[in-house]
Amino acid sequence: QVQLDESGGGLAQAGGSLRLSCAASGSFFSVNDMSWYRQFPGKQRELVALISTDGSTHYVDSVKGRFTISRVNPKNTVYLQMNSLKPEDTAVYYCNADFRVVTEDSDEEFEYWGQGTQVTVSS
Repeated sequence: QVQLDESGGGLAQAGGSLRLSCAASGSFFSVNDMSWYRQFPGKQRELVALISTDGSTHYVDSVKGRFTISRVNPKNTVYLQMNSLKPEDTAVYYCNADFRVVTEDSDEEFEYWGQGTQVTVSS
């Protein structure tokens, strides 16, 4: 059983900051790409930021220069530092990760999601 536990959402004022955390736990061989998505009401989830095992990152244009994704590999934890928040950043944020699970009979990759955390930015 693999689990992603998120924390750090909440309410912030425009221009303020929040930091999201997501810790992976359970039985797995390794964690590969880790990322943050967000979902606006009535919309599909969109990728916000991704970080690979080698530390390379990718951001959606709307958050470049404001958000920073990072990870601590020994702790299997990913963070999203969100600065200069805007009301249009208001959404439910989800952690996502690809896991490699190795057993006696198989070597497979699985994708897991966190439960989501609400981020609300007031103007």
